[in-house]
Amino acid sequence: MTDELRIRVHGDALLPTLVYLPGMHGDWTLVSSFRAAMAGRVRFVEFAYPRTLTWSLDDYARAIEQALLANGIERGWLLGESFGSQPAWAIIARDQISGEPAPSREENCRGVSEVRLPSPGGGVRKPHRSQPHFQTQGLILAGGFVRHPVNWAVRMAGLVSSATPLWFVKLFCVVYAWYARFRHKRAPETLASIAEFVANRTVEADRQAIVHRYALIADNDFRPVARQFGQPIYYLAGLVDPLVPWCYVRWWLRRNCPGYRGGKTVWRADHNVLGTAPQTAAGQILAWISETRLSQHDLELSIGRRQPG
Repeated sequence: MTDELRIRVHGDALLPTLVYLPGMHGDWTLVSSFRAAMAGRVRFVEFAYPRTLTWSLDDYARAIEQALLANGIERGWLLGESFGSQPAWAIIARDQISGEPAPSREENCRGVSEVRLPSPGGGVRKPHRSQPHFQTQGLILAGGFVRHPVNWAVRMAGLVSSATPLWFVKLFCVVYAWYARFRHKRAPETLASIAEFVANRTVEADRQAIVHRYALIADNDFRPVARQFGQPIYYLAGLVDPLVPWCYVRWWLRRNCPGYRGGKTVWRADHNVLGTAPQTAAGQILAWISETRLSQHDLELSIGRRQPG
């Protein structure tokens, strides 16, 4: 793992594009089996974050968007895993324009997602739409959130993580590597990446970067963005998730987000639902993408019939 944002692209450009943004660990080591399950069915784009202590979430979003455009990827679905939901919302925020209402179903069909963009100072900022930008076709939250429902616990986790001696972190990783043989027994590709995962987590710079990500979660609030985002949003959760109370997140999305279409809870999975239930997660996400593409195609036909001949 380096101090630069890294991107890997798998699959044909003609396939639907799915952009994976990892959780707190910040790399692709826990998504190997999910990637394998998606092979040949989507163009899978994955990122590994830099070990930065200075980036804001807008910096994350800008760098991710630039990397996507540099690889010729102009549109696709975002898959935000845990912390990865935060740069995902930041990317969406960059694509929103002041003063526009939430897009209708017909506007969604045409890819319109241009609404209010809150600035850190409380005002409204307008990005330059003449510049190329990534178009979000939909968002899938895998153990993700808009604003974490238990913010004090996020700050506490950051304090504990920063105060924990590195030798204890290494000991914990040894125990985790042993436990992973059972946790990922149905995900052999992910199990094969555990050694790399452990090696990355036992570096002091990596620990500091994770502490910084806790602060980013605690200090940011994307609820105004979510309230005006009309593209499809789905939620994927593991039944046992001590880190994110998914019941509350889904309740909030259902009441406040115009694009929320529903979710699924995977019974034999935990917070890392993509890693502990890769086949089930892949099948459900593919179904959501296919369902949305079909409904948008039907809507396009309906709009075409109403156009004057």
